[in-house]
Amino acid sequence: MNRLTRTLLPITMGAALLVPLTHSATAVETGARSASPAAAGKKVAGDVHAKVSRDSVIQRAKTWLTANNGSQVPYSQTATFGGYRADCSGYVSMALQYGKPGANTVMLATSDFTTPINMSQLTKGDLIIDAAGSSTTRHVVIFEKWTSSARTSYKAYEQRGGHGTDYRTLSYGIGADEYDAYRPKKY
Repeated sequence: MNRLTRTLLPITMGAALLVPLTHSATAVETGARSASPAAAGKKVAGDVHAKVSRDSVIQRAKTWLTANNGSQVPYSQTATFGGYRADCSGYVSMALQYGKPGANTVMLATSDFTTPINMSQLTKGDLIIDAAGSSTTRHVVIFEKWTSSARTSYKAYEQRGGHGTDYRTLSYGIGADEYDAYRPKKY
């Protein structure tokens, strides 16, 4: 088996296994189904370069803290809320005004969507992403501000499993972990 086949075969097989899952998604709000992955990719890609302000990203991120009848939007890798996936990358896509149902975590870490930066360069609205691992370990959060001049932790918005939308102090990316800082190309 040549290198190309060894590389593409697992990717193709994985994609084939995931396609049926996209059609079984239920929506938190309306019961509507998500668009096909191909349609979602085209829609998301079409909105990548439309400019937004950092303040509007933070304001949009705040909305999901109370958008579910006064409560945070529940986390789900299959359901949608307002047309966006109710997982971390769907939440970030909503805040950045990408097309619905949103980019996934791996896509958000690509040069189509973001530019890698140093953690010390983080500014309100930038992203901290772990794009490695499996669909249950990858994660993305929206940076708001450092908690002190020591820069050992920061405030961020996230959509996390077992909780839903949250605003809390985090230290992802500080020290040895899989998280890296990224600047969205939307700014």
